[in-house]
Amino acid sequence: MVSKSPRRKQLLKEMGIGFEVLQTNVDENFPEHLTPVQIAEYLSQLKLTPVNFAKYGENAIFISCDTIVVLDDKILGKPQTEDEAADMLRQLSGKTHQVISGLTVATAGNMMTRHSVTEVSFKKIKEKEIEHYILKYKPLDKAGGYGIQEWIGLIGATAINGCFYNVMGLPTSLLWKMLDDVMIVT
Repeated sequence: MVSKSPRRKQLLKEMGIGFEVLQTNVDENFPEHLTPVQIAEYLSQLKLTPVNFAKYGENAIFISCDTIVVLDDKILGKPQTEDEAADMLRQLSGKTHQVISGLTVATAGNMMTRHSVTEVSFKKIKEKEIEHYILKYKPLDKAGGYGIQEWIGLIGATAINGCFYNVMGLPTSLLWKMLDDVMIVT
């Protein structure tokens, strides 16, 4: 797994998938003309570019994922400050947004990239709820400034249409299908 995300590691363990973490450092810039789905897929593939596949042998399988939050065609990335996280939550408050993950599964001879889109609706979140969440949960490492599995998701999410685990950062059912497809191909 090429990821720094503790949530992705947790989900892989819960799926019963043995894995080793590879951390790559890539500049996550993307061409401006891409759609949100294309951006998530592009970034997922980009994370694998520094990997020397041959070094790990022909049976190694690599997984990379990138998750973005999109509101009204605007990408809400990972907030840099608590104020930015609060602003993101204010924007999401009372609205429905999309969580899009690009997922890449690769071997030395094969690479496939897919995506998962989940719609999440939030109630109108009170300012005191936003302040409490940011102070207690420190969501600076999360796209859109929140973790659905945390307190804000428990009290604020009113509807989820699509894969719940996609909102956590790893579309597990899509991953399982892609792994099955790779095993058939290799």
